[in-house]
Amino acid sequence: MADYVIPPPAIVSVPVAGGGAFPVRRVFCVGRNYAEHAREMGSDPDREPPFFFMKPADALLLNDADMPYPPQSKQLHHEMELVVAIGVGGANIAETDALKHVWGYAAGLDMTRRDLQNAAKKEGKPWDMGKGFDFSAPIGLMVRADQLPDPGKGLIELKVNGKVRQTSDLSKMIWNVQETIAYLSGLVTLAPGDLIYTGTPENVAAVERGDLLEGVVEGVGTVRTRIV
Repeated sequence: MADYVIPPPAIVSVPVAGGGAFPVRRVFCVGRNYAEHAREMGSDPDREPPFFFMKPADALLLNDADMPYPPQSKQLHHEMELVVAIGVGGANIAETDALKHVWGYAAGLDMTRRDLQNAAKKEGKPWDMGKGFDFSAPIGLMVRADQLPDPGKGLIELKVNGKVRQTSDLSKMIWNVQETIAYLSGLVTLAPGDLIYTGTPENVAAVERGDLLEGVVEGVGTVRTRIV
């Protein structure tokens, strides 16, 4: 056993529906993967190669916990997403084999300090701090892959204070789950425990302290958090 000079960090894990926990290694996120969201962000939704950013594993917010409003921001935005959990690793995975690498799915929120992200974009700087801050990745219970035999269709929706804010269908992804896994595995070797947030539909918007966010992905489950 290694003689650690400080206590090692705890393993981050997502509770699984029916029992158990899925240990998380890395969190990848796909940018602008729905055409209407790309348009509202001022980008051309034509089918260009996907791009990715990351959040630290300990940014995950579990068990419907409240989300503290983050510091240094006055423009916190919600982004409702399907999350894919990798159970079998690999590099250069073929699209036809991609779903064999999936352990399960969850509903998640990619919370974004939009003002920090936009300022970084304007200056040509990395926008990690707009995306990868503390508690920026609320996530619901994980379900096994056989609960969602076709991740290419189904309702994805977010309500804020009981009113629908985002609503779409997984079929509107520019890059579907298989294509996303195949492309990402050509950039990095995927490993068991990796999560992929697959992008958000249109109508992202700001939330305030006190707002209740309730999201659902059909066939997968829900994610819930209150901004405090």
